[in-house]
Amino acid sequence: MDEWSTLRACILEGIPNVIPNHPVDDTEVEHAPCRKLNLTIEEMRLALRNALRYFPSEMHDKLAPEFADELKKYGRIYMHRFRPTKYQMKAHPLDAYPAQSRQAAAIMLMIQNNLDPDVAQFPHELITYGGNGAVFQNWAQYLLTMKYLATMNDEQTLVMYSGHPLGLFPSDSNSPRVVVTNGMVIPNHSSKDDYERLNALGVSQYGQMTAGSYMYIGPQGIVHGTTITLLNAARKYLGRSDLKGVTFVTSGLGGMSGAQPKAAVIAGAICLVAEINPVAAHKRHEQGWIDLLFEDLDGAIDRMIAAREKCEAISIGYIGNIVDLWERLVERNVHVDLGSDQTSLHNPWQGGYFPVGISFEDGKKLMSYSSRFKPGVEYSLKRHAEAINSMTESGMHFWDYGNAFLLECSRAGANVLDDKGGFRYPSYVEDIMGPMCFDYGFGPFRWVCCSGNPEDLAITDSIAKDVLSSLAQDCDPQIQQQMLDNVKWIEEADSHSMVVGSQARILYANDVGRRAIADAFNQAIHEGIISAPIVLGRDHHDVGGTDSPYRETANIKDGSMFTADMAVQNFVGDSFRGATWVSLHNGGGVGWGEVINGGFGLFLDGSPEASIRLNSMLNWDVNNGIARRAWARNSGAIFSAERAMQLDPSLLITIPSQADDNLISNFFKY
Repeated sequence: MDEWSTLRACILEGIPNVIPNHPVDDTEVEHAPCRKLNLTIEEMRLALRNALRYFPSEMHDKLAPEFADELKKYGRIYMHRFRPTKYQMKAHPLDAYPAQSRQAAAIMLMIQNNLDPDVAQFPHELITYGGNGAVFQNWAQYLLTMKYLATMNDEQTLVMYSGHPLGLFPSDSNSPRVVVTNGMVIPNHSSKDDYERLNALGVSQYGQMTAGSYMYIGPQGIVHGTTITLLNAARKYLGRSDLKGVTFVTSGLGGMSGAQPKAAVIAGAICLVAEINPVAAHKRHEQGWIDLLFEDLDGAIDRMIAAREKCEAISIGYIGNIVDLWERLVERNVHVDLGSDQTSLHNPWQGGYFPVGISFEDGKKLMSYSSRFKPGVEYSLKRHAEAINSMTESGMHFWDYGNAFLLECSRAGANVLDDKGGFRYPSYVEDIMGPMCFDYGFGPFRWVCCSGNPEDLAITDSIAKDVLSSLAQDCDPQIQQQMLDNVKWIEEADSHSMVVGSQARILYANDVGRRAIADAFNQAIHEGIISAPIVLGRDHHDVGGTDSPYRETANIKDGSMFTADMAVQNFVGDSFRGATWVSLHNGGGVGWGEVINGGFGLFLDGSPEASIRLNSMLNWDVNNGIARRAWARNSGAIFSAERAMQLDPSLLITIPSQADDNLISNFFKY
């Protein structure tokens, strides 16, 4: 209880009245690389002025030189002096938080989970994953936000502008407790240079997907999505119902990409993954997310070949550059079944991708010299693509994993375009997840047990399994495999030690499944079977929350893939249908300016009101996307829309007429 007393006192203090001692630099956690600083002298002064407005003027003489040094050294002002050190940064039980609103306490729990050193990629720089996926821009924003959440009531709403808490505003108990926007700059200022400038000024941030919306649950979320992707890739490309002896080569062991090796093993495959950052590689090995690590390139390849011969499900990490790995596979004429890439190419010039031929440490030093670093990345991407082209010519199936790999390769001049000017390789959503899952309404539904008790998580696993098993028995054959894949997942999830940080779980479910599971949770909370409330959420990588032409909406072929109506409508619709908090982001996964995504959090406390909210909001959250995908003439979505209307007579979705291809071909001839 002493820890909780300290936690409560510190949160209620907010930004301290007395300047605290500067904390000792923690070498146990990984730190963000120094960022590019493309500000003029006058803009650097503006950035400093912007930072100081969080503090009373009598502190400015001491803080100004320190913040100026941070800006020059790191390219950003993080306000490291104000990083909390008196309590542990993690998801504490709900009752640990000082709060007038239980909903607000749940949001504090989720924020601290996003910044937990065991969860976050660069916790001291407030980066959760993806190299620059930020919860806040600086520690003053964190302190002020937590104080607002601790003191607000259920008739107030906290408004968040790219990490900055604008303030508490009167609302009512049916309104969201928090409304979050990240990076919502005007379209003509959505370039990467604009992001660097605005972020350095302290006026905008890149919230990724679940970082800036307080819904990250560690790598488990992407483990599940990658597992489902690999299972469906084997069905589509290899005609296989299992992955025994199947080899999968990829790259990345960071925040999101670190899930790949574990997912491959769960699916039954052999995974060989390259990671240039030794710290990230060893962190994943220590956490049990990857089985073996090699610094010797041929040793890693030999181990993959041996595993293939034994049909051994195993994950193998190579600490080095992915280009070297692909080129060596070509040189040795090693057959690979499946290939992809999960480097952070949404952020290619600031640590998302490292040039071949130099070490990780040398690459970090070179990064601030864009005139040398950028050409090195572009040269490496060309070699990377050429090696993949050679592998696919020998029978490998490759897909873009929605990380902007093909996009950045094309911008670098690599040979990745087909004879029609499109990409020669599909996005995994375009070819696999879109038509097999998203069009049918299946996407990443997740929950967090606010008690922090593993026992509660085990109960929710059992409930979810029972609900899905029951639904799978009576569902249409078109969606039965999706149901059964997730029954298998939830049966095995606990045995694979998925939990990092909060007691959380994820699975793929459609509208009917999500609402049935959530209602069962709510009833179990009401009956005391589950000891404390639950937070529901999802990844933005879903049916209707995200407009991303290179990932989530890659299989939208009616020309609307570059529009963002769906994501914005998702955000707005969730807000008045019962969401506890809502978020809207520019950027996420494939990069700033390339995607708009909306998200939510929903608090279940066992009440009848929570049941009303979950049924209204989850129904919209899925069927908004189904309706858009159906209008794009996607056959699976048309099936799902018609089925949804049969289940709910108050739902009426516009269904498209299909034009005859022979008729259309008579017009506009070459």
